[in-house]
Amino acid sequence: MSGAVAQPDIVPTPSPNFGPRRQGALPDMVVLHYTAMENARTALERLCDAAAEVSAHYLICEAGTVWQMVDEEQRAWHAGAGQWGDVRDVNSRSIGIELANTGAHPFPEPQMRALEALLQGIMRRWSIPATRIIGHSDMAPDRKSDPGPRFDWQRLALGGLSIWPRIGGEPGDFLQDAVRFGYAVPDGMDGDAAVDLILPAFRQRFRPWASGGLDATDRALMADLAARFPVDRAARDA
Repeated sequence: MSGAVAQPDIVPTPSPNFGPRRQGALPDMVVLHYTAMENARTALERLCDAAAEVSAHYLICEAGTVWQMVDEEQRAWHAGAGQWGDVRDVNSRSIGIELANTGAHPFPEPQMRALEALLQGIMRRWSIPATRIIGHSDMAPDRKSDPGPRFDWQRLALGGLSIWPRIGGEPGDFLQDAVRFGYAVPDGMDGDAAVDLILPAFRQRFRPWASGGLDATDRALMADLAARFPVDRAARDA
């Protein structure tokens, strides 16, 4: 991780939508989301509305304001159904960060700086490695697309806040490597359907402007991620 930066000012805005982490779990990953709503205030109201039954630990607006809705020790309701590695109750094992963004526009510099500072503090407090910073689309590729193709994962990786594949390696078996890296195949889904499910989520994060069918570059990048960042080792070391 790069040198520590000043932590952002955080505005406490409690949400009623939380509960205890199950079976004594502690957070060992962070899940990043976009709100897909008109503006941050609208998102904040929804995340604090008991009737909505949804929340996150933090929300960051475009100008860099950070609201905290749920204490990190508690289980927020942000991830829903999905899986990363062998973790199926992602809410109990994660801290959720919402970024105010419709999904159709870039993430402004003040928002990215606030996110980077917030991540540094979370990762330090809970000993979370960069391998365990994931997107909602990583753990739920069948139903989620956030934080979307405009989110700058490579920037986070350069700051030690996420990971990035090396270019130039040998192609491998895309699906086997994807599972080793952390993507989950739904029960009963065959190989071709699983590739069709995982490939868009993978490209959105690591090759956001790629198009067409699975190719050698996809297979080489996934092989590198699986070799250097296998999810089981990351979970054990967290």
